[in-house]
Amino acid sequence: MFKKVREPKGNVVTIYFEDQPVQAEEGMTVAAAVLNPAEGWTRTSHGGQRRGPFCQMGVCFECLMTIDGIPNRQACLTVVTEGMRVNRQSGAPDMRKEEKSHA
Repeated sequence: MFKKVREPKGNVVTIYFEDQPVQAEEGMTVAAAVLNPAEGWTRTSHGGQRRGPFCQMGVCFECLMTIDGIPNRQACLTVVTEGMRVNRQSGAPDMRKEEKSHA
């Protein structure tokens, strides 16, 4: 569905999307890094519909993912780091989970 239009020019890091290694250019956002392996969807809605990054600038919240164990992270605003663990998020955001993870 998605393909790279150029080879990385910077350093490459490895992140883990759904426990599978993904190579990403340092400085790239999580949303950009996982678009291809995620087949375009990064979370499901409350009703189970597949959702994916839309605006890529932090306005729509369609790219919410669990990143390094913290739910409700905006993948389009989060820059990849070596060894980062990224998972799809299921259902509507639960702010109580986010509050507990920061406690």
